[in-house]
Amino acid sequence: MIFRGLAKRRIAWILASTSVAALLIGAAPEADAAQSIAAVQAQVTSLQIQASAIAEQAQQSQVDLIALQRSLNSIQAQDSVQTSSLTALKKSIGILASEQYKNGFLGQGMTLMFSSDPTQYLNSAQSLSVVEAQNAIRMRKFAAADIALKSTALTLNQKVALVAAAKAKYQAQEVAAQAKLAQAQKLLKGLTKAERARLAALQASQDSAYQKRSLALAKGKIAASGAEAIALRYALRQLGSRYMFGGAGLVYWDCSGLTMRALQQAGISVPHSASAQTAYGKRIPLNQIRPGDLVFFGQPVSHVGIYFGGGKMVDAPHTGARVRIETFGSWFGGEKFVAARRF
Repeated sequence: MIFRGLAKRRIAWILASTSVAALLIGAAPEADAAQSIAAVQAQVTSLQIQASAIAEQAQQSQVDLIALQRSLNSIQAQDSVQTSSLTALKKSIGILASEQYKNGFLGQGMTLMFSSDPTQYLNSAQSLSVVEAQNAIRMRKFAAADIALKSTALTLNQKVALVAAAKAKYQAQEVAAQAKLAQAQKLLKGLTKAERARLAALQASQDSAYQKRSLALAKGKIAASGAEAIALRYALRQLGSRYMFGGAGLVYWDCSGLTMRALQQAGISVPHSASAQTAYGKRIPLNQIRPGDLVFFGQPVSHVGIYFGGGKMVDAPHTGARVRIETFGSWFGGEKFVAARRF
C-alpha cells in the first residue's frame, strides 16, 4: 500500500513536472517572439528617427537652395540690364567715332582756326569741346560698365555653382533618408505574417495610448500667453495627425512644418527647417524654458518641438508616428538638446 502510495505520488510529481516543463517550453517561444517583435520595433523606430533627422537636414538644404536660387535670379536680371547698358554704350561710342572719322576731327579744328568769322569759330570750338567731354564721359561709363559686367558674370558663375551644389546636397539627403526607411522595411519584411500582425497591433496600441495621454494633457490649462499660447494651442489641435517628410499641414506634418504653421497662426514667419528656425526669436537657457518655446535637438539641428510644460513637448516625432505630447529632456532619440527659442 505504501509502495502504491509512493508510486502514485511519484507518478503525480512526474506528471506535474512534465506539465510545468511543457508550459515553460510553450511560454519560451512566445516570450522570445515578443522580445523579437520588440527588438525589431526598436530597430525600426531608430531607423525612422534617423531618416526623419536626415530629412530635416534636407529641409535646411532646400531653404538654402531657394535662397540661392532667388539670389541667382536677381544676379541674372542684373546681368541682363548691365549687358543691355553696355551694348547701348558701345553703339553710342561707335556712332560718335564713326562720325568723327568721316568728318575728320582735326580737319574741323583747322577749318575753324582759319575761319574769317570769329563768332562762328568760338561757337564751333565750344561745340567741339562739348563733344570731346561727352566722348570722355561715354568712355568712362563704358569702362565702368564693362568692369561691373565682368564682376557680375563672375558672381553669376559662383552662384550657379553654389545652386548646383545645394541641389546635389538636398537630393543626396533625400536619398539617404529613403535608404534608412528601406532598411526599416527590410526588417519588417523579415518577419512572418503573424509577427507583422502582432507588431502592427503593438504599434496601434502604443499610438492609442499616446493619443489618450496627449488628449488628456491637452485638456489642462496652458501656462502660456500671447504668441506662445496661440502657437501651442494650434499644435495641440494637430494631435493624432500623421508624420510625413516635408509635411506642413493640414493632414500630414514633419517637426519643423508643425512649428512653422503654429508660429504662423501667431503672425510669426519662420522657414520650414528646424535648423533655420534656430536663427529666429530669443535664445533661452534650458533652465528658463516655458510653455510655447521651441526646443531643438541635434548637431546639426535635426528636430524641433514646442515645449508644453511639466517636462513635456508637442512634436511630430518621426515616420510611422503621430503628432503627440511626449517627454522632453536632454535627448530626443540619439540627438542632444541644443537650444530653445522664444518668439
